[in-house]
Amino acid sequence: MGAPLDVEAGDANGNGEKFAREKSFAPGGMRIIFKDLDYHVPSNTKKGERAYLLKKVSGFFEAHQMAALMGPSGSGKTTLLDVLAGRKTEGKTEGTIAFAGQKPTPQFLRRYTGYVEQFDTLLGSLTVYEMLLYTAELKRSTREPLEEKKAAVEELLTKLSLQRCRDVKIGNAMAKGISGGQAKRTNIGIALITNPRVLFLDEPTSGLDSFTSNEVMTMVKTLTSDGVTICATIHSPTSYCFSLFDSLIMLVKGRVVYFGPRGHNAIEFAQSACPQVKEFLPGYNDAEYLVDLVTEADIAGHSDVFADHYANSELAKENGAKIDSYLSESSDVLPEHIQKELAVRSATVTPWWWGLKTLVKYRTSKNYRDGEFLGPRIGDKIMISLLIMTLYLGIGDEFNDSNFINIAAVLFMWCTLPAFGAAAYVPALVLERNLFTRERNDGLYLVVTYLLSKMVDELLLAALASVGISAYVFYGIQLQGQWVTFWLIYYITLSNGIVLAYFIAAISPNLDVANALLPTYVVTLLFFGGFLFRFHEMPPWWKWYSYIDFLRYSWGSLMVNQFSGPQGDPQWMGTTVLNYYSLGEVDKWAYMGYLSLFFIVFFLLALLTMTFKKYQSR
Repeated sequence: MGAPLDVEAGDANGNGEKFAREKSFAPGGMRIIFKDLDYHVPSNTKKGERAYLLKKVSGFFEAHQMAALMGPSGSGKTTLLDVLAGRKTEGKTEGTIAFAGQKPTPQFLRRYTGYVEQFDTLLGSLTVYEMLLYTAELKRSTREPLEEKKAAVEELLTKLSLQRCRDVKIGNAMAKGISGGQAKRTNIGIALITNPRVLFLDEPTSGLDSFTSNEVMTMVKTLTSDGVTICATIHSPTSYCFSLFDSLIMLVKGRVVYFGPRGHNAIEFAQSACPQVKEFLPGYNDAEYLVDLVTEADIAGHSDVFADHYANSELAKENGAKIDSYLSESSDVLPEHIQKELAVRSATVTPWWWGLKTLVKYRTSKNYRDGEFLGPRIGDKIMISLLIMTLYLGIGDEFNDSNFINIAAVLFMWCTLPAFGAAAYVPALVLERNLFTRERNDGLYLVVTYLLSKMVDELLLAALASVGISAYVFYGIQLQGQWVTFWLIYYITLSNGIVLAYFIAAISPNLDVANALLPTYVVTLLFFGGFLFRFHEMPPWWKWYSYIDFLRYSWGSLMVNQFSGPQGDPQWMGTTVLNYYSLGEVDKWAYMGYLSLFFIVFFLLALLTMTFKKYQSR
């Protein structure tokens, strides 16, 4: 099994069946086996060479047990966890990985394993209860009644000791919410809501005090009684916390220096590898001593001595024999539903429309009650539109030579308002990037579902706001033509601005780049919209750009709506107003159709970018 694993989404069913003799599958859980794992990336220091972050790593994690991955910083702990969980986005993996004796599909890893990130990625606007129920509705079967999902959430709140903060908002950096320990337990709850076969945890005690660390890991340990296979990277556990683990893998520079039971056996083995390195002094707990021992050995240049000692030991031979035995077991004895889980190919359990409904139910409804969400989307439009209306008050029906330029200008400004206002929509995507990546890796929804939910968020609000704004501008200036057309053109232009902002946010590496790129692009559109430079006067080598400028179609259709009423196209500058701006033959409905096509193009570009772009380097 050489290729890196990728992943998809869904729900878990049942706890499995019991067998007369132990196999790779245990009730409710699975044995994870890995043999001769290599993971390498292009070297940063030696061009053309590969840097190996994991080298011939072998071991296994038993169901009903909790395993620890330990070692100095940079030893490969999180790398191994990510490789096993199928979350690596770069590099190449070689070797064998088996869950219950079979190679897991990428979709299985998302649907039937849980992964708790080192850093919390939660929705600050939801309460703890809502966060868990939101996840349950996205990851559990649509056939399961909502009441059963609520009951599962309540049970999980009890198991995770989260009842006290059940209805407290999670909060964020700007708004105080739950504590760090409660956030960590909530993250674990998100991973557990579908009863996963396997639970991976990356530094679950980081940032927590010793009491909270012990509390969290005690709770995690209880999950093994349900058959869950648990593996956690852990850096500096307390003595009590370390005692909760059943087995230990120690890594140094990507190589195994110990794999076996945790405790004094591990210490005695490590000391036998290089006894002169470090003495076990009073006050050390087992975990601290082991990490200090291998760290000092690494600093002293003895890491390969430790790794070679393990590779040549009887312990390694016994472990290798077990691994070969487990890999040779027939998978035919697995229950049919377990075999189906391991071979699953579907992206999500819940269909896209269910995911869209759930995102709107939990996220859109919260956003519409949040002043921080509504303000940037409505405030600027109200202010600028009032400025435009009061500056050009009552001039829209004055058809004289000195006023035609003013009417053309106000219509042009009306187009540029939603284009420049698109900057307000950029942060929504960039700031949610880590959350989006985590939820996508967890299999909560498809990319198209997420993007459609964001469009519902924005377009519904834009439709409601633009009706009122366009009405007082149209009638306050006394513009001619149809108000419905005036509003519709503005709304489609605003929709283009929104989806353009999402595309820019999707392709930009960070918020600073997005905030610079969007206005730069919009400024280029101003020159080719037809007002600053008439179409027939544009240099031939630049005229092509006007055809892919959505402001051209927005302003052109507004001009035709204004100057093609019952009174006809008025004379101006030796021709008519529309002919002066090369709009004499324009059909406003055709231009509105072209304008709508830009929305589809920007949406597809955003969708493709978000589908294939890697937002995390792992």
